[in-house]
Amino acid sequence: MTGRTAVTIYRAPPADALLVAPLDEFTAVFHHASGITHLLTEPAPQILHALGEEGMTLDALLATLSVEYDLADGDREALAARLDELVVSGLVAAA
Repeated sequence: MTGRTAVTIYRAPPADALLVAPLDEFTAVFHHASGITHLLTEPAPQILHALGEEGMTLDALLATLSVEYDLADGDREALAARLDELVVSGLVAAA
């Protein structure tokens, strides 16, 4: 047996599965599949945008967000917590 550890890939739904509307400090995201509208604050909308359908690992996402955005939650543990919230909400898939 090898000592391999599974790497989680996080994916956002297809762009046409979400209706996104910025509302001041919130972003409303209507998820067509569930029929639920989510009110998100930073960095959740940026996470969804960066992930795309192709998906990324936690570390790749952190690197991408660090380059593209100035995030208040700029550490690995905080990003993992945000991803967990998005997975529970159904807006992000983890595999």
